[in-house]
Amino acid sequence: MPDSSDAPTTRRRGRESKKARLQRAAGIQARLAARYPSPTTALGHGSAWELLVATILSAQATDETVNKVTPGLFARYPTVADFAAADRDELERAIYQTGFFRNKARSLKEAARYLLEHHGGEVPARMEDLVLLPGVGRKTANVVLGSFFGRNEGVVVDTHVGRLSRRLGLTANDDPEKVEVDLMALVPVQEWTNFSHRLIYYGREVCTAKDPRCDACELADLCPSAFRVGRWAKPARSRPSVRRPTG
Repeated sequence: MPDSSDAPTTRRRGRESKKARLQRAAGIQARLAARYPSPTTALGHGSAWELLVATILSAQATDETVNKVTPGLFARYPTVADFAAADRDELERAIYQTGFFRNKARSLKEAARYLLEHHGGEVPARMEDLVLLPGVGRKTANVVLGSFFGRNEGVVVDTHVGRLSRRLGLTANDDPEKVEVDLMALVPVQEWTNFSHRLIYYGREVCTAKDPRCDACELADLCPSAFRVGRWAKPARSRPSVRRPTG
């Protein structure tokens, strides 16, 4: 169950038509594009493989933490083959700071072996190939395709994108793949990757999980949740107890 800060909130008005939602989504996109004209991933990388590794490590970890770990990691294991041959315990220690290090180390080694066996050690540029890699789902594949190969095949839905999409009334879903489908219907295909990056930046800077700054939000007039979440949420009224007669 999503926490209350993520739950979609709607103003007391009639049901929004598809046309109205498209128009509102276009306004949101335009304002975010003005604020972030050239967005890109915050994960440091020099190749498709390095971005794939960084994205796998970013699960349940901040980009800042990942960017502290990867320079030393890539210096120690510079190639896909080096990751495939890495000692498991040593690899786990190298990525320990990112959390869930055992599962991540297993995914990295298995993904490297798969690439060597099926793609000559190269990261494929197709969604259907990427999602076959161990530890790689649509979100990770979308990051690599959009941010490295420049291919918009979907929308990256991380915690920020999901939270903001619900607050902005662009989706009522919690499942990332359903959120992705909803956003793909509202955002032009050529903007799918950029829109994801912009929501991520805005979620970090303004519409944070616990303390959204609705008072400083340039999307507030387009947002059905404005001044209704975080510090702005009104506590539920407690009903006075009624003493029932006995006897």
